[in-house]
Amino acid sequence: MEIHQIEAFLKSPNSQERLKAITELRQYDSEVAIPLLMTKLKDPEFLVRSFVAMGLGRKQNAQSFAALLEMMNFDKDPNVRAEASNSVSMYGEKSLSHLVQKFHQDEHWLVRRSILAAVSEMHSPEELFDICVCALAGEDLTVREAGIDALVLLAGSGKEAEALQQLLPLKNEYWWRIRARVARALKQFNDPKVKAVLSDLMKDEDHRVVAAALESSLPD
Repeated sequence: MEIHQIEAFLKSPNSQERLKAITELRQYDSEVAIPLLMTKLKDPEFLVRSFVAMGLGRKQNAQSFAALLEMMNFDKDPNVRAEASNSVSMYGEKSLSHLVQKFHQDEHWLVRRSILAAVSEMHSPEELFDICVCALAGEDLTVREAGIDALVLLAGSGKEAEALQQLLPLKNEYWWRIRARVARALKQFNDPKVKAVLSDLMKDEDHRVVAAALESSLPD
């Protein structure tokens, strides 16, 4: 699509045309794409703003990074904040402090799971451990489960002992899903305490936890 067509579509009252224009901007370099994407930062449709966030993750400069931080921190829709968080992570190491701060400030499960997934791929044990602890302290079950899964990634790192300290007490967690998740996670840790905890979980009142513990006790 030619630029004049994209500009016309961006001004269209039809949100599908605005989405098409944003998608077409992938074909253009940052100097052309970013100023046009910036015109839709406050679009009334959350899906359009989400596409803008995706676009700004691919077309990178200081202006687009600042815009993404604004979207991540202040957009009213959690879908947009989550997408912006993912795009912020594409900027690498300089994004880490912003993502950690956002994780602590925004309790919406979608935003937190997006940040957990992004930081899990960034090979940053300190920051990952930080948000995992925060995730486990929260109330959302899916975020807590994601936090347990992310702690597994710290096995073999300098944060392994601290990760295990977070996991072991969860054997007494009320929710069976958490206990089962812990049982599966412990398979990745080589520590004398793990065997004892798995033994306890094999006697759990829920058969799904027992099955997970038995599976983790089997050799590879």
